[in-house]
Amino acid sequence: MNGFHRDDLLFSLCGLTCGLCPMKLDGYCPGCGGGKGNQSCAIARCSLEQGGVTYCSQCAKYPCGRYQTDDPYDSFITHRNRRKDLDRLQRIGPAAYWKEQLEKQNILASLLNHYNDGRHKGFYFTAVNLLTLEDLRAVMELLAALPPDLSAKERAAQAAGLFQALANQSGLDLKLRKKPRKPH
Repeated sequence: MNGFHRDDLLFSLCGLTCGLCPMKLDGYCPGCGGGKGNQSCAIARCSLEQGGVTYCSQCAKYPCGRYQTDDPYDSFITHRNRRKDLDRLQRIGPAAYWKEQLEKQNILASLLNHYNDGRHKGFYFTAVNLLTLEDLRAVMELLAALPPDLSAKERAAQAAGLFQALANQSGLDLKLRKKPRKPH
């Protein structure tokens, strides 16, 4: 979209956590930060109309109708925390929020590098997006104490079990909410 540009490729205009997105391959974003031709987003158009705000929470009209209800479905990244995350960014400021997001990104990288048996990648992306940083830190501390001779499958099972237990305590479902397929 002409005239639209994003500098922050960790956190989107609309509240999605780009730095924790499985589609962000090799630093490339297919969404609002992806470069010329990739911004077909109505929220990017709205940003331009509102003077080019960096995040929706900086707009004078925030929270507008887009944030009155949660998105019922996720895409390749969860949409459940968009409003909560924008509100947190507004409350603590972009620099502090970026620091938190970088820590979450590092936790995700550690999970993918050390606790992934090839079957938990999507689960880790969703868990790191939805759980609090404090909960993530607590799980990572427990994982660091695991015996070093565990297989990848055993490490992954331990990590998934710890995340699932936390999610259950918080009433969270660590699965993406997919739109039902239309019958043919």
